[in-house]
Amino acid sequence: MGRTYRDLVLWQKAMQFVTDLYRVTREFPREELYGLTSQMRRAAISIPSNIAEGQARYSQKEFRQFLSHARGSLVEVETQLGIAINLGYLTPSRGLALTKQRDEIGRLLNGLANSLPLRTENRELRTSS
Repeated sequence: MGRTYRDLVLWQKAMQFVTDLYRVTREFPREELYGLTSQMRRAAISIPSNIAEGQARYSQKEFRQFLSHARGSLVEVETQLGIAINLGYLTPSRGLALTKQRDEIGRLLNGLANSLPLRTENRELRTSS
């Protein structure tokens, strides 16, 4: 793992996803600005934000919890992408491109979470005493 969250490929990909999602949602109908557009943007922003906050925490357990929050936001965006496609706000090809990004971020999230030890630091201290 890198020295800061900015070194994580996962965080970098999540940041690109937010940027791409913002560009796509600019084209949504004006009446969706406070509805689907806002909801999708908030959920997408939450992904790299939780990765960054979790990486800055002092324990692997806390990091894992924040990665779980990021995963929840990722699934939220996935659902909202489906809604946007169903409503005709996104073409299937643009939706597919975002879905591919989402899938890659999901794989990276799972990989990072699975690489973190399940034990907490306190438990490690107790077993080494």
